[in-house]
Amino acid sequence: MKISSMQKYVVFGIALMPGFSLADQSEDLAKQLANPVASLISVPIDVEFDSNLGPDRDGDRTLLVTKPVVPFSLNEDWNLITRTIIPFIKLDDIAPGIDDESGLGDLQVSLFFSPEALTSGGWIWGAGAIALLPTASKDSLGSEKWGLGPTAVALRQQGPWTYGMLANHVWSFAGDDDRDDYDRSFIQPFLTYTTPSAVSVTLQTESTYDWETKKWSAPLNLVVGKVTEVGGQLVQLRGGVRYWLDSPDGAGPEDWGIKLAITLLFPK
Repeated sequence: MKISSMQKYVVFGIALMPGFSLADQSEDLAKQLANPVASLISVPIDVEFDSNLGPDRDGDRTLLVTKPVVPFSLNEDWNLITRTIIPFIKLDDIAPGIDDESGLGDLQVSLFFSPEALTSGGWIWGAGAIALLPTASKDSLGSEKWGLGPTAVALRQQGPWTYGMLANHVWSFAGDDDRDDYDRSFIQPFLTYTTPSAVSVTLQTESTYDWETKKWSAPLNLVVGKVTEVGGQLVQLRGGVRYWLDSPDGAGPEDWGIKLAITLLFPK
């Protein structure tokens, strides 16, 4: 019900300015989701399935990964964005004589400081730190190491396009002395096209280089998502495939994998 020309409407818990439809908001939300340091509370829940693991290539891996993103406004000029990765891992037939394993993996927590204003060239950026926490419920599912390092992201949004890169590096500084040191770089270039109907098509890699083993793990992901409303809750539904460009010989996955996800959205 309209109260005044200056007041807002509320639809599904989202503040809508007069003259803007829910479809308009959905497109804007889809673009915000393409930005890792957007001021939007979201809870992505991803399911990833990969096969052909282990020395005999008979193993499968299923990941259920929750990645809550919570931004905080520090002042008029700066935001703090927290991103946490909470993995649940299930491994099947990864090696002869090894039982199937499942449980919690290691947590990663990233803190990005990001300015409110764009750069003079129209870029959005954020930088901060990432921490590795040895929370794995079983030795085989984690590193048993504490780690720290830098993280950064830079991106640009032009019309329907979003492109940029997120990167971090983690060194271990404590933990089980019998386990290998953790020394890994992560690089994630991404390209997203968002339509007026809030459909997003994303092409990205999630490449990790292990400086201890001198090996890459590099899947190329193609994912399609749609912002919609389910039972009164705004969500983005996503699905896609990935192809492993490179992985450790005799251990990492090969060929094709599947990605499915739902992201819960909580706009301010």
